[in-house]
Amino acid sequence: MNPSNNFSRPNPSLLRSIRGPVMLVTLGTLFMIDHSGGASFHRTWPVLLIVLGVLWLAEYAGNRNA
Repeated sequence: MNPSNNFSRPNPSLLRSIRGPVMLVTLGTLFMIDHSGGASFHRTWPVLLIVLGVLWLAEYAGNRNA
């Protein structure tokens, strides 16, 4: 066992398959926040870009190490 590999690497195909559902859940959460009067959607939509970027980075990391 290699001590430098104590964590599991993300599976790129798994990340690719959950990208859509994660984005839909994020979008639904942002609309729920908008509807409840917390913050309006036009102020929170960049969260979608952040979530998408994190998913892409994780997928890229998985592809590099596969």
